[in-house]
Amino acid sequence: MYTTTNETGILNNYSKEPKLYYAEFPTKEQQSKYAFQGTVAVLFVTSIILIALGVS
Repeated sequence: MYTTTNETGILNNYSKEPKLYYAEFPTKEQQSKYAFQGTVAVLFVTSIILIALGVS
């Protein structure tokens, strides 16, 4: 842990900074998986809304 002291004697503790990395663009396989998951999510939410409207 990195610690500094200012003029008045107050300690400041700094946490260890994580290493940075750049995000990579998803592959075609990952993109198709995300599209499928989005489609399933939309169908699921739509069915829940239709069931709620049908019950009420």
